[in-house]
Amino acid sequence: MTDLIVKSAVKDALEGNNVSADFYDALDAEVEELLEDAARRAEANDRRTVQPRDL
Repeated sequence: MTDLIVKSAVKDALEGNNVSADFYDALDAEVEELLEDAARRAEANDRRTVQPRDL
């Protein structure tokens, strides 16, 4: 699996909160699933371009 998120950006976004090490892997998996779903929706609509509405 490729890392899709930037850990430092996640830490910055969650400023004031502690982040467990396994949170990053779970977040990365969620993002990967979101991207796959968006790509499937675009393909189902006969498009190769993934657009915001595919989210």
